Amino acid sequence: MGIKEDLIFADEAYAIQGAVFEVYREMGCGFLEAVYQECLEREFAARGIPFTAQQELTIAYKGQPLKQVYKPDFVCYGKIIVELKADHALLPEHQAQTFNYLTAT
Repeated sequence: MGIKEDLIFADEAYAIQGAVFEVYREMGCGFLEAVYQECLEREFAARGIPFTAQQELTIAYKGQPLKQVYKPDFVCYGKIIVELKADHALLPEHQAQTFNYLTAT
């Protein structure tokens, strides 16, 4: 089985990756996340990728909603969370944050 067959929402994920790579190709590295956020919003729109930026998602504890909410950078196609990191490397705490987001949603 190839990588594409193992990937959930493969076509959507590849479309998102293409937009991310285009922003990186055009802008390079060194900007703050807010700059990449705005560029990616424009690239998603240009490519017809449906997205919501900074959408509030409810977090629950034992089935009860919390006052705290989670605001991912993007929710694309209504089902894929895209979290931006403008750093030279992904650190273990970035991975932990991502796993917590997945658990929460």
